Amino acid sequence: MMDKTFDPAAVEARIAAEWEEAQAFRAGRPDRAGAEPYSIMIPPPNVTGSLHMGHALNNTLQDVLARFERLRGKDVLWQPGTDHAGIATQMVVERRLMEQQQPDRRSLGRAEFVRRVWEWKAESGGTIVNQLKRLGASCDWSRERFTMDEGLSKAVLKVFVDLHAQGLIYRDKRLVNWDPKFQTAISDLEVQQLEVKGHLWHFAYPVVDEAGHETGETITVATTRPETMLGDTAVAVHPEDERYRALVGMRLRLPLVGRLIPIVADEYSDPEKGTGAVKITPAHDFNDFEVGRRHGLAQINVLDEEARISLEGNAEFLEGSSPEPEALALHGLDRFKAREAVVALMEARGRLVTIESNTHAVPHGDRSGVVIEPYLTDQWYVNVKPLAERALQAVRDGRTRFVPETYEKTYFQWLENIEPWCISRQLWWGHQIPAWYDPEGHCFVAASEEEALAQAAAKHGRPVTLRRDEDVLDTWFSSGLWPFSTLGWPDATPELSRYYPTSALVTGFDIIFFWVARMMMLGLHALDEVPFRTVYIHALVRDEKGAKMSKSKGNVVDPLDLVDRYGADALRFTLAAMAAQGRDIKLSVQRVEGYRNFATKLWNAARFAEMNGCRLDPAFAPSGVTQTLNAWALGEAARAVAEVTAAIEAYRFNDAANAAYRFVWNVFCDWYLELAKPVLQGEDGPAKEETRRTIATLIDQICVLLHPFMPFLTEELWATKAREAGITRGLLALAAWPDLGALAKPEAEAEIGWVVDLVSEIRSARSETNVPAGAQIPLVLVAPSAAVRERVARWGDTVRRLGRIAAIEIVEASPRNAVQLIVRGEVAALPLEGVVDLAAEVARLKKEEAKLDGEIGKIDAKLGNADFLARAPEEVVEEQRERRDAGLARREKVREALTRLQG
Repeated sequence: MMDKTFDPAAVEARIAAEWEEAQAFRAGRPDRAGAEPYSIMIPPPNVTGSLHMGHALNNTLQDVLARFERLRGKDVLWQPGTDHAGIATQMVVERRLMEQQQPDRRSLGRAEFVRRVWEWKAESGGTIVNQLKRLGASCDWSRERFTMDEGLSKAVLKVFVDLHAQGLIYRDKRLVNWDPKFQTAISDLEVQQLEVKGHLWHFAYPVVDEAGHETGETITVATTRPETMLGDTAVAVHPEDERYRALVGMRLRLPLVGRLIPIVADEYSDPEKGTGAVKITPAHDFNDFEVGRRHGLAQINVLDEEARISLEGNAEFLEGSSPEPEALALHGLDRFKAREAVVALMEARGRLVTIESNTHAVPHGDRSGVVIEPYLTDQWYVNVKPLAERALQAVRDGRTRFVPETYEKTYFQWLENIEPWCISRQLWWGHQIPAWYDPEGHCFVAASEEEALAQAAAKHGRPVTLRRDEDVLDTWFSSGLWPFSTLGWPDATPELSRYYPTSALVTGFDIIFFWVARMMMLGLHALDEVPFRTVYIHALVRDEKGAKMSKSKGNVVDPLDLVDRYGADALRFTLAAMAAQGRDIKLSVQRVEGYRNFATKLWNAARFAEMNGCRLDPAFAPSGVTQTLNAWALGEAARAVAEVTAAIEAYRFNDAANAAYRFVWNVFCDWYLELAKPVLQGEDGPAKEETRRTIATLIDQICVLLHPFMPFLTEELWATKAREAGITRGLLALAAWPDLGALAKPEAEAEIGWVVDLVSEIRSARSETNVPAGAQIPLVLVAPSAAVRERVARWGDTVRRLGRIAAIEIVEASPRNAVQLIVRGEVAALPLEGVVDLAAEVARLKKEEAKLDGEIGKIDAKLGNADFLARAPEEVVEEQRERRDAGLARREKVREALTRLQG
């Protein structure tokens, strides 16, 4: 006997163990040796990570695809693994050392610190993998990879050495995002732009003549970062700005420093902004760096790695300068203290013109929390222009497609405007750059130190001592190789030839450039083939009000809390059902609870079937049913399977989940079982036996249909129903996707569909016109066709029972004072005179319609106001859109009711 309720907590771990024992998710199973391969690579989460709602969405959608294709008989590889996450992991271990009052990283030395990181990874690095298993992720866990595994490291070395040999990897001095706390370059993705209330200081720079004497004229420049003026090498004005045209080509004396700097004409300067003149500091601003390159300006770095003023021994700073002693005294000051000091010095010399309040975006490190510096330093770069051209062409040719297609524009924008990629990081945890230097500074790039030593010996004609580059590679470099390094490349493995290119990638829009584009570039370069055929981009999971989840807002929803409360299936189904292409998910706990109720509804239906003797019969042939009701239900199942199949194939996860939901809840539970009750409660006979077998068969098909979304519930029901019938069979995870196309019966749908639509229309009309719930009202059919007359003869009792109809009459003309119903082209009516005041109902509905018109008009005015759209928080704008949608839907209902009442 089935348990009264389905308890996810009691079932999930047991079922996961059964999958594991059967090696259900292993790629390359012998029974699928000849099957079509289907491969998908997990976006490797950080080894430091724990499951958040973005992971839950991303992995649920991947699992829907993996389980669906496995059910369709394919040889599925869903490749799992984790990313070494250089800066994040190093930070975790350094914090741990501090908490345990152990020596810090530098005291330990590189080798010992890296050993400690590996030690931490072995102890604590598997958290997120275990959490993914709790979610039901059907990865081939036997193939789990880590971006620092020996095989993956081999791939990293080969790509680096090859790209360097081809001149595409090189060392250069350029500006990077510099984190002064971690003292390393970081990627744009690790930079947060935060609104900060600050100031705009206006300084007067004196103009000098050819001899270097001040003319008495000044140019006023404004800056939010006075401390960087020590590194100014020019002032720029717009070439068409009449105020400064005569000054272009002349020079200024940089206050405090004494350096003579040119006035250059450059379109970067905006005549409409401030004074129209801007200070140019190429070593401390990305835009200024480009201006400096255009005009051949010096790049003077006045900060050290910890963002302190660095002037003593700074040859670039001192060249051509005659700094005041007070300026030199700034050496060693923290940048923010130096800012205050520079402003005070400029004020004391009468060079401070004015100070404005100014709110502006300031870059911060997402992990360190400190202000990021544009910093001039030697780093390793990839010239990605040639690689980007191939990656662009592959999408233009259709070899890889984006879903939704609109994300192609984002991809194109990034790659068409691509800059050299800084791939070095000043960390100890990661893939150390395979470059060695001799005492003269010559660089040797090789896959091993032995090879580098051989290169150096060949160059010098004798053995030479080498020093290895201390930097490590950007994490995105190794994760860019993920689709093929996990398959054994650079070795020619059987897995590589079978599963590459992969079938699909599921990821978020925020890493289209950082990860997707780099996998495309590196995959095409290394293997001359795209890494995936389709890229499905999903949106964000927000809170129920539409706000972005963040710890600071306190609105983060923990997916594991929801799994504990409602089960993994309910959370998974919620995320899939809400994953409309291109739209963020507004997650409410009520939705998860609702889908838990959906699971309960199916469980209760299965118990109902058990109590009514509905058992599986291997000899039962659904195609041979004789009862119209059973033929209809099987046909509806066939339609649902077709809808779910088409939707998953098109990556319309919400449509797939909702099609399955409609069939299970509306068609099977609410209609079919209800219509079948008289048969089940009637005398034994062929009709009853056929209905029992049909119900059992449909529950089995529902299990398969829902399995990609709700694997635990369906696997449990699949096994339970087999035991009931005394049948031995394998796991549902390895069963076959339904093939019910032959079961569609148009004549059965015409008959039962008419009954369903008629009762639905009656119920809707009763509700809209405020007919009392217990009132028995008449139904008249107006000049019905012969087919309808026959249906009434067979289903009249059912219509009366379900529609609370007192009697059904057939008339030639529609009666007065009746609500009209149009059901599949046939006219019916509900005479309501004496039951409700029809005139009052018409007046009420018209009043409601007018009110809705007004509300919709107000919302349209708001949404049509560009100022409102620009200023209002996105969740407020989204709320207005939802209110409008709800208003339009309600107005449509009201108008339908008025049409019925007014005949």
